[in-house]
Amino acid sequence: MTVASEKLLMRALAGETLPTPPIWMMRQAGRYLPEYRATRAEAGDFLSLCYNSDLAAEVTLQPIRRYGFDAAILFADILLIPEALGADLWFVTGEGPRLSTITSDADFAKLKGPDDVHDHLAPIYETVRILSRELPKETALIGFAGAPWTVATYMIAGRGTPDQGPAHALMAENTAVFDALMERLTLATIEYLSMQIQAGAETVKLFDSWAGSLKGAAFEKYALQPAKTIISALKARHPDVPIIAFPREAGEGYIGFAKATGADCVALDNSVSATWAAENVQKDGCVQGNLASRHMVTGGQDLIDETRAIVEAFRNGPHIFNLGHGITPDADPDNVALMIETVRSA
Repeated sequence: MTVASEKLLMRALAGETLPTPPIWMMRQAGRYLPEYRATRAEAGDFLSLCYNSDLAAEVTLQPIRRYGFDAAILFADILLIPEALGADLWFVTGEGPRLSTITSDADFAKLKGPDDVHDHLAPIYETVRILSRELPKETALIGFAGAPWTVATYMIAGRGTPDQGPAHALMAENTAVFDALMERLTLATIEYLSMQIQAGAETVKLFDSWAGSLKGAAFEKYALQPAKTIISALKARHPDVPIIAFPREAGEGYIGFAKATGADCVALDNSVSATWAAENVQKDGCVQGNLASRHMVTGGQDLIDETRAIVEAFRNGPHIFNLGHGITPDADPDNVALMIETVRSA
């Protein structure tokens, strides 16, 4: 048995139904942990932390030391690709990211090519190399990137928006620029994830956080098709590396997404029930999810009951236990421990 095949996460991604599902959490290295806040203060600011390979590796390792998760996910941010392509990126305390906007042919013409991102992203690849050396042998290493649609929504609006309205508007009013930006992001994402794999990531995840605002043909064209293109290219280069796709709030769009894109696992948000997903999504392979993040704040018997219900619903197929979205800064670290204990004793 190889080292990779001994890792519970990798076994689930290979389609194995396990007695106890592997566990990790989106944003598990984050502000809810006092050790993270101390390291971020040492780095100075969020972007400095992302680009400091030693400190980024340290915060990635912190939740592994504290909780013994079955996987670590690289500490980085989905907006590093826009910055690598030449966009200005900064973070406003308490408000989130800000970017220079791409809304015209002239704006798009200023962007770098997809092969020109590697110098800027070199510290991220070094973080992966450090982690591949320092993680416990039983802990899998996950790389990641934002999906093109989600990243494009920030690049077009210059910030996060409640309904991704500016991106939808550009899609309708200047389809040529919108499509060109989507293609550039798709190609850059392939390069970025491929380099993470070369540096030591054992699996990678594609986060399409705003996929749910795409409906009908737009979902097919701008969520499903880019994922298929990225996964196909990565499989051609790295045929043994499994890929997790997360088209958040896709609803009925979750059905068949794995088969249509080639993803080895589909991550689920908590707007769909585990029972529904077991019947409609898990039949095609591994699923990941989908406890509501609020339980990490509120804890108690509700956390225990819902965790047990999710484990039970997915018991008859490959499953990775996770939240339906990232853990929030107001979460109680003790509730994370309770969740893990509940999953492993279910």
